[in-house]
Amino acid sequence: MKTKPGIHIDLLQSWLDGPRRQGVDVDHIMAELGISLDALPDDGLHLHKDEFSKLVKATWAIMDDEAAGFLSRPLRQGYFALQCHATITCPNLRRVLLRSIRHARVCNDEMGFSLSEQGEEATLGFSFSNPHDLDPEWFIVSMMIIWIRWTSWMIDRPILLERINFSFPAPSYADEFQDMFACRSYFNQPENSVVFSRRFLERPVAQDPQTLSEFLANAPECLLTRYKSDNSLTARIRGMLQSSDCVENLPFEVVADRLHMTTQTLRRRLKEEGNAYQEIKDAVRRDTATYHLARLNTPINDIAAIMGFSEPSAFNRAFKKWTGLTPGAYRESCR
Repeated sequence: MKTKPGIHIDLLQSWLDGPRRQGVDVDHIMAELGISLDALPDDGLHLHKDEFSKLVKATWAIMDDEAAGFLSRPLRQGYFALQCHATITCPNLRRVLLRSIRHARVCNDEMGFSLSEQGEEATLGFSFSNPHDLDPEWFIVSMMIIWIRWTSWMIDRPILLERINFSFPAPSYADEFQDMFACRSYFNQPENSVVFSRRFLERPVAQDPQTLSEFLANAPECLLTRYKSDNSLTARIRGMLQSSDCVENLPFEVVADRLHMTTQTLRRRLKEEGNAYQEIKDAVRRDTATYHLARLNTPINDIAAIMGFSEPSAFNRAFKKWTGLTPGAYRESCR
């Protein structure tokens, strides 16, 4: 899918709800910055990411609020920077998340994050009380984007997401979520959460105070505007596996041949990205299995066959190892 040129107008309008609710004249700010929604580039539905970044910075400066009016009490400018400084000395991603969750709880009780681990999966959840009853799409999406991209930067590895859940209905720009998160998105869910492999929690923090200083020069607004497709080998291989009738039909040698590489080169390149072929396969199998269980009425025996398991019992054991639940229990929990 072609990368979109910037921020979709519907997502932008959701963001504008916060400042306008607080009486901020955002139209005047846009006029001062030379931004006109009547003259949007390309397809006329997206504000260029550089213009959006300027708009965010200018609005935050006027409001002194990194939450842009979505909370009863503002998140004073510097909130994100303090969170980064509080976690830069953590030994691994698990400690980063746990410490940042505690930091968020101390600073504001209207939003909160949680971390849970079950089977081979880790789940980062986000809750938001929405005290002003605003359109919640922007605030939820932006928080998920910031935390995912920030933590990936902390460990210097893109976190391979398995799936992401949103409490709001599918928006008009739902097809762009693949660009934002590079995984399957689910809407109208009971919670906002992103699921990824627990192995990432063990990854050591790769940054230090010096690299943090450079990172914070344009953060967190730079994280919000980094809308681009994932063109990594990991993403390309994941796409191959997802389009295959059965992941077992694509052995490593076939994938390397399709990518015009030797198996040794592909293995080395994947290692540089922080992933292995088997880990990508496992992520696709978990994603496909949960999709059939949560969204389709596919019989469990048929799902086992799609996953490449010769016996349903083997699939049941593997699925419980992945998620901590049997396929039947997982399907029931989704209902």
